[in-house]
Formats: sequence, C-alpha cells, structure tokens
Amino acid sequence: MSVHKKPDPAIFFILGGSGDLTYRKLIPALYNLFLDDWMPEQFHIVGIGRTAYSNEKYKAHLLEGIHKFSRRRNHKTDHWNEFSEHIEYLQMDVEDNQAYQSITKIVNNKEKTFGTHPNVIFYLAVAPQLVPDIAKHLGQLNICADRKCCRIVVEKPFGHDLQSAHELNQLLQSMFDESQIYRIDHYLGKETVQNILAFRFANALFEPIWNCNYIDHIQITAAESVGLEGRNSYYEKAGALRDMVQNHILQLLCMIAMEAPVSFDANEIRNKKVDVLNAIRKIRKEEVQDYAVRGQYGPGWMKGQKVVGYRQEKGVDPESPVETFAAVKFYVDNWRWQGVPFYVRTGKYLHEKTTIIVLQFRPAPHYAFPPEAAETWRPNRLTISIQPNMDIRIRFQAKRPGQKMTLSPVDMIFNYEEAYEDHSPEAYETLLLDIMEGDATLFMRADQVEAAWRVITPILEAWQNRPPVDFPNYAPGTWGPEDAEALIARDGHNWITLPPLHQEHEG
Repeated sequence: MSVHKKPDPAIFFILGGSGDLTYRKLIPALYNLFLDDWMPEQFHIVGIGRTAYSNEKYKAHLLEGIHKFSRRRNHKTDHWNEFSEHIEYLQMDVEDNQAYQSITKIVNNKEKTFGTHPNVIFYLAVAPQLVPDIAKHLGQLNICADRKCCRIVVEKPFGHDLQSAHELNQLLQSMFDESQIYRIDHYLGKETVQNILAFRFANALFEPIWNCNYIDHIQITAAESVGLEGRNSYYEKAGALRDMVQNHILQLLCMIAMEAPVSFDANEIRNKKVDVLNAIRKIRKEEVQDYAVRGQYGPGWMKGQKVVGYRQEKGVDPESPVETFAAVKFYVDNWRWQGVPFYVRTGKYLHEKTTIIVLQFRPAPHYAFPPEAAETWRPNRLTISIQPNMDIRIRFQAKRPGQKMTLSPVDMIFNYEEAYEDHSPEAYETLLLDIMEGDATLFMRADQVEAAWRVITPILEAWQNRPPVDFPNYAPGTWGPEDAEALIARDGHNWITLPPLHQEHEG
C-alpha cells in the first residue's frame, strides 16, 4: 500500500522512442518507478520513432532492454504485463508537421479515459540537431499552450558553444515558458550528488568550516575507463571540455561552492548555482596555458585489451586536435572562496572509472606534537565518492596504539550500501519523477546553461586557435598527460585517487 502521494495523471511522449536512450535508460527507469509505486494511478507512455514496430514487438523490444540494463534486471518481471498495458508505439516522421496531430488525438482520447486533463510530457531523446525543429512543431500544438500541464525535456548537449546555446534557449522560450523546459543532466539525479546539499545544509558540523579560512583546495575528478563507445561522430565535434566540464563537472562545482539557500524552492537553488558560475574567474585567452591542460589518448593497452589511439578510431580525423582529456584550475571570486583553487579533470581511457570530489583542509594552525609524530602527518580531508562506490569519507589524525605519540591518518566512512537496505534509485528514476511532479530543482535553467558556456569559452577559443603539437600525449590506462600533474604540482598539490574501501587511505 502506497504511503506517498503519487504524481498527477500523465502522458509521456518519448520522441526517439525506438532509440538507445529509451531502451537502456528511460523505460527501465519508468518501470522501476512503477514497481516502487511512484507512477501515477493513470499514465500512458507513447514511444515515437521512425522504426516500424507493432505495439507487441515494441513492448518485447523494451522488455529486452529491461533484462539487459535495469538495476532489477535479475529480478522477475511479473508486473511487466500490467506496466506494458500503458505503452503504445507511434511510427512517425518528426519532420512531418501533419503527423503531430496524432499526438493531440492521443491526448484528447486519454483525457476522456482518465476523466481529467493529464500532464503532458515530451521527452526529446533525439540527436541534438533534431531538437529545434521538433520543438517548433510541438510548440504549435494547442496542448503545449498550457503552462501548468505541458513540459518539454531536452537532453544535453545544450548547444555547441555560447552562441548556439543562446539561440537554442531563445527558440525554446519562444515556444514554451521557462517553467515548462526541463534541461536534463543525469549526473544531478545521482543519489550522492543530491546528498551534497543534505550533507552541507542539514548538518551544523560542516558549514562553518566550508570556506577559504579552512579549505586549502578542492578537486573534482570524473574519470572514464572506456573510450568512445560508438559516439565517435559526436565526440569529434565535442571533446572532453564540452562533453563533461561544461555541464557535469561545473554542476558539481556549483553544488560544492553555492551559498546556503533560504528554501528548497527550485528557483532559489538554481539562483545560488548561477551565482557561483558568475563568480568563477574568467580566464583570459593568453593565460589559458597556465590554467588548462588538454590531452588525447594514443594506442596502447587497457585491462589486457589492445586499443587504438583516438586518431585511429573510425570516423575520426587522422590529425584530429580534439581533446579526450581536460584538466582546469578554476577560482571562484567571492567572499567564501577567495584564493581557493578548484582543480577539475576528466578523460577517456583513464586508469579507472571514478567520480570523486575532494576537499583538502588547511594544516592544523599549531603543531605541538613531538618530531616523531610528524612523519605520517596529513591534512584533514573530506572525500565524496559518486561512482562507482557511493560513500563519504572524512580523514582525520589519530594516535596509533603504543607508548609513543605516533599519529597517522584514518578514514571515517559512510557507505550507502552498508547504511541502507533499500537500493538507490537510478539517476533517471529520480529525474523522471521530478518531471512528473513539476519539480525543476535538479534541472538547468537557461541562464545557468549560458553562464557555464561563458566559463569555458576562453579555453575553447584558445585551444581552437592553437592546435596541439604533442597529441597523442597519454597512454590508455594512465591518469592522463604529464602536464595535468604539472598543473596541480606547481601549487604544491597532487591529484588524489581513492583506494578500495577495505584499504587504509594514506595518500
């Protein structure tokens, strides 16, 4: 028996309904919401695509995706038949204006069946270049004029640069109210990312020291141990800076650096994030080499498998200047963070898959211990691990057992899997539920998107005007180019990685 309030009746139109995102992520997420009793009492899902499917073949295709990719893929699918009764497939050419009338008919029919006007959600799970035309066609439908009940969901990338992002925002806002537009970044749906706000603002313990008086520097690493995974043509136009830093990493930085909100109202949270982006020091083009490093992987070995270099990948220019690794040093010029460097890095074919945020605290102000205690002295450190492990660690100094005053660092670890019996929902489950409930807190507003582009534009332009002379400059299975180590070593620091949970961390 459900004890929580379910969302209002809803119709999900998934444009790109026969595509990979729907197959791997969206339908498994909606099915998990259904199993957890979070779907509305009345709902309908319409997959829209060009592929020819009967309803039955479409449902069988989606069930195959659940068996392969759902977090419950090893569980029985006893409730699938009940869930799949709410699914239909609409074969449609999204460039055909007349075809969109089929959408209106479905909404009108379901409104009669439901006995109430449902929320209508358009999820654009399509290639970025198709978004503007689809948005124009949808915007012309009468059902989209209802600001409270109609929502449109747009996947990243949000533009290719500042100008294209601005143009896309203008187009969307000419058809829809900003409150109807949900720019989705799945990173923000991850449980550990959301827990940053709870960790900071629900505990009196941390907020008083969450500033430049106590924190020496901050690191954000989002490393991938895989290559392009079939995204060759997209990546050749994007690169690591656009693909990861402009959205995922800057969003994590905002959650770490933002001021305390006065409420958890969506716009209040997003206002605080925009304040951070606007406070990030703009890097002048002539200074870029002092603040940013780029890399590209060459051929080599990864987990015992031989891999080709980026320039040998199918569809990639043999002289491609596109970076598969990026590291940047940012400063947030405000009262709280003045002088504290934020080091971020991301890349393909790195040593391991991991996303971690590290806050390194300043050394204790007065060292009163005997000299023999100094050998293992380490600053305090807070580490938030987002993937693959979900945990939060606090490193502090403790005395080792024995007659001597010998100190060593120890970790106090909060681990999600050990602390909670319930499995954490996938990021898309959280975000899809928020869309149905009309909660835009975890979605990017137009000004956020453009502010993030303004942060990285000088780097993009400098790199474009100065082709790299040393590509490829790192081997698969490493932590990236040597210059990335130099970037942080110049300030007397080193990149921090986490050992397995059972090992003591001495880094």
